[in-house]
Amino acid sequence: MIRVVLADDQVLVRAGFRALLQAEEGIEVVGEASTGEELLDVVRRTVPDVVLTDIRMPDGDGLWATEQVAADPALADVKVVIVTTFELDEYVARAIRAGASGFLVKDTEPADLIRAVRVVATGEALLSPGVTRRLLERLAVGLRDAPDAERLAALTDREREVLRLVGQGFTNDEIAARLVLSPLTAKTHVSRIMAKLHARDRVHLVVVAYESGLVAPGWQQ
Repeated sequence: MIRVVLADDQVLVRAGFRALLQAEEGIEVVGEASTGEELLDVVRRTVPDVVLTDIRMPDGDGLWATEQVAADPALADVKVVIVTTFELDEYVARAIRAGASGFLVKDTEPADLIRAVRVVATGEALLSPGVTRRLLERLAVGLRDAPDAERLAALTDREREVLRLVGQGFTNDEIAARLVLSPLTAKTHVSRIMAKLHARDRVHLVVVAYESGLVAPGWQQ
């Protein structure tokens, strides 16, 4: 069962998300909040698998709450998904540095919302390929001031290649197909990269890929 907490200062938004998610098998909404302070309190009490939070809320916004969750060792397994709009890209850069595990736009299709919750809960991949890939491309300048290749010193050539594909939003299966590996081998490479780079999740790997210069703005498949 995937346990979800919803945070938005608009009651109708929370009600819509709750109705959609509660109708899905294997997903349970275990709490709601309308402020950043409330969100942090609910998360600490329920320790959900996934948090869906708006950015703009009173009394500690969604970005502040994301930072608090990411900094708390007791909440290390909680995945935060930021619900945003393209107009707020500059704030999302701060969120991914703080530990957000994915992004949605408020007018996302219901099927995409459900898929996002399931994907982020497993840690298998980013919210790919559409929303997150576009956001990351637009945020690339904000993610790095200059390439930081030294961060990759501990990686093998193969691991750097895998990290580049992770940074471009590919899933383990897609990486395996591109590099002619088994899906299990691709997953093992990703796990080892996360361990070597002390990354919280795949979003953090994407950040490293941009910061190190492995992935540049405007990349093409």
